[in-house]
Amino acid sequence: MQFPVEHLYAVVMAGGAGGLMLWPYSRKKIPKQFVDVFGSGTMIESAITCVSGLVLPENIYVVTNVQGEMMMRRSLPWFPSENILVEPVARDTAPCIALATAYISKKDPEAVMITVPSDLLVLDKRLFGEILNTGVAVAQDRKSIVTIGVTPDHPEPEYGYIQIDKLQAAEDSLQESTVPMFTVRAFAEKPDIKTAQEFIDSGDFYWNSGVLIWHIDAIRREFERSMPDLYKDLQSIYDVIGTERERAVIEDVYSWLHPVSIAYGVMENAESVCMLAGKFGWTDLGCWDDVLKIDGKDAGASEEADFNMVQVDTANNFVKKSGKKAVAIVGLEDIIVIDTEDALLICRKGHSQDVKKVVDILRREGLEDYL
Repeated sequence: MQFPVEHLYAVVMAGGAGGLMLWPYSRKKIPKQFVDVFGSGTMIESAITCVSGLVLPENIYVVTNVQGEMMMRRSLPWFPSENILVEPVARDTAPCIALATAYISKKDPEAVMITVPSDLLVLDKRLFGEILNTGVAVAQDRKSIVTIGVTPDHPEPEYGYIQIDKLQAAEDSLQESTVPMFTVRAFAEKPDIKTAQEFIDSGDFYWNSGVLIWHIDAIRREFERSMPDLYKDLQSIYDVIGTERERAVIEDVYSWLHPVSIAYGVMENAESVCMLAGKFGWTDLGCWDDVLKIDGKDAGASEEADFNMVQVDTANNFVKKSGKKAVAIVGLEDIIVIDTEDALLICRKGHSQDVKKVVDILRREGLEDYL
């Protein structure tokens, strides 16, 4: 039986200030989730679109910070302002989800929540929607926490991983669905390249998409069991929602919260976690090389080619720029060029992960204006 759509909610987590490996497009003043990488809308718009086919517009929430709230109002004026939940300061994903849980459980004690990162990029939205539907059914029927793993095709040290229990695969498989389901054995964060290769070779590791699905009772129960102090804070916020004390209590709670990820704080210790597996064109867009992988081609390269661009004796270059500045490239191959008004990045393909070293140097040298 299909879950009633009025009880289905989505939470987009947009409180982070990361994404600086997409520098110089992504900055502190324009975090990654508010960057339009492909000229077709920001990442947070894409994340909202991914869930809007299943969830009623009034049931989609965004959790962000004060800066993010202003950017939401400016760039997405159609999004309901009452559905923007503001964290006084970022404290990682566990407090972010706890805040959203307080609001949604206050509104609907029968809710099932889909939680997605704000930089979610999915190419096969039909398959992704099928997996979400399956996850909602599992979360409702089994009162389990459901996560979504992506079938890996190469060892990636910048991704998180989910390890499944192979022995439980047959027992846990869904009879009425084409979506494979497994019991989760462990979570692993950003391994080195050697360990990532071992994960791939083992055949029981998947990339962690960061997408989570649960019944509101299940996540409250897990907060109470694994993070009792945060659960008490969640309850304190729940009690004052809709009162004049609401904002003051949230600011007070966040003044002493410690940053904790949901994977470390809850998922690793949860009583029952299932993983649905799929290959739906997911990427983390962690660096410019990830941008190049979309659709197996250099996304955006042809778009820039006729706009004040000159290339002589070149091949396989990726150029992204704005404004009227002319750019000429001579005798270079496999180069990434990212040009903005006040910064220029030039690096060889396959090396854009090292942009984090550039960011570290700029910070160390006191050049914060460029970050």
